Amino acid sequence: MSKAKSDPLLLPREAWASRLGLILAMAGNAIGLGNFLRFPVQAARNGSGAFMIPYFVALILLGIPLMWVEWAIGRHGGAHHGHGSTPGMFQALAQRPWAKYLGVLGLFNPLVVLIYYTYIESWTLAYSFFSATGKYFGVTTRQEMGVFLQSFQGFAASPHFPAGIETAYVFMLITLGINVFILYKGIVAGIERLAKIAMPLLFLFAVALVVRVFTLGTPDPAHPDWNVGAGMGYLWNPDFSKLMDATPWLAAAGQIFFTLSLGMGSIQCYASYVKKNDDLALTGLTTAATNEFAEVLLGGCIAIPIAVAFFGLVETQQIAAAGAYDLGFQSMPIIFQKIPFGHLFGFLWFGLLFFAGITSSVAMGQPIMAFLQEEFGFSRKKAVAVLSIAVFLCIQPVVFFRPFLGEMDFWSGTIGLALFALIEVILFGWVFGMDRAWAEITRGADIKVPRFFYYVIRFVTPAYLLFIFGFWFYQDALPTLRMQGVAAADRPLVLWARGLMLLIFAVSLLLIGHAFGRRRRAGRTA
Repeated sequence: MSKAKSDPLLLPREAWASRLGLILAMAGNAIGLGNFLRFPVQAARNGSGAFMIPYFVALILLGIPLMWVEWAIGRHGGAHHGHGSTPGMFQALAQRPWAKYLGVLGLFNPLVVLIYYTYIESWTLAYSFFSATGKYFGVTTRQEMGVFLQSFQGFAASPHFPAGIETAYVFMLITLGINVFILYKGIVAGIERLAKIAMPLLFLFAVALVVRVFTLGTPDPAHPDWNVGAGMGYLWNPDFSKLMDATPWLAAAGQIFFTLSLGMGSIQCYASYVKKNDDLALTGLTTAATNEFAEVLLGGCIAIPIAVAFFGLVETQQIAAAGAYDLGFQSMPIIFQKIPFGHLFGFLWFGLLFFAGITSSVAMGQPIMAFLQEEFGFSRKKAVAVLSIAVFLCIQPVVFFRPFLGEMDFWSGTIGLALFALIEVILFGWVFGMDRAWAEITRGADIKVPRFFYYVIRFVTPAYLLFIFGFWFYQDALPTLRMQGVAAADRPLVLWARGLMLLIFAVSLLLIGHAFGRRRRAGRTA
């Protein structure tokens, strides 16, 4: 075998075919289920219109700076050092062997989130099919629709959906297969092509739904106060008293993490495929702006306003308190049965969620693909086979045991994101050095990046993250560790879920050590 074939650093790396494709792929990475389900619920719970104050503060002090940091780390690691995953990128930044192990969360977080996110994503595909075929039509209350969802998942029995996991399992396999196929096709033929198809369809579906919402008027003449205007008022009229509480500020920061896919390793991976002098300042800002448009202007104008129009303000407040799943999978299907062409609009709603999910999930899989291809020299076929087997095996307990999903979401999708973001901003701004970091961000920039962000990245963002991580850990992680509020029957499953995550973490560390030991034995440095 020739040296070029055995040396992953000498293999030609893929590159985006167009800047539009890159922007759409990055936007697809960011725009996910959280834009259309999580955001309106968080806003409604935390001061409505007043929530936008901590939200935009977090966007300016956390979201945009971290977006540029992750773009810069990715471009530096890929264009200069041939790394598409954070272990190699971090070692290249610090020029110290220990730094590669700090990048383990850039493998652990996306892999664990991909495992359970794929299953949730499959629900949206299934419900899109159920909407088109009228499967849930005839279920008339939210409580019955909740039983319908649990029956679909195999945890209850509904007269409209006989208990059994078979249907959910088939849709999970289909969704996993679609993800695997796109990853197998690669950056241009897979991810970029998906983005160019899915993102326009996503916006088309979203706009169609928003237009339908605003033309509803007052659906029930017996309740003239149940209308879209009242729904918009509930979502956007500010309750400034909430700002005196720390909860909205923490919720806003958490939403920014979720909505921009920060702390995941996906942005760095995607950015690693751009050239060293390509703009990242304007492209990163455009990505963030596209996501905010989808979240605030589209996501904020669908689910909550239509819920108020059909359920009234009091019940909608209960729906928001129950969370995003209750809003998306229990309330919206009831509404679609009450409007003309409900089959079509249900299909559009869940199709919108599926497109949002699939563009995010493939982004989670790509860092793992890049690590296996570049650090171990795997072919794309071999890398996707390893990834698909790992996800398939680890998704089994998520499908069959309910506590796994929540536990994995909390540790990898909440605590893990904040911890990883804190590590990377300190490494980039302080170990790599802020002057070099600023030069990396601004090189080839199509806009002038305000010097203000130099100091934000170096001082404000790390301090903000330290506070958030510390508060989250004290408020949520310690009670979660102690399993407070967990039913006794579920505690063994929670421990098994933690054991699975510890196993994934340990295997990731071992793979990193083995990959870079292979480099040392070959007499090379990153």
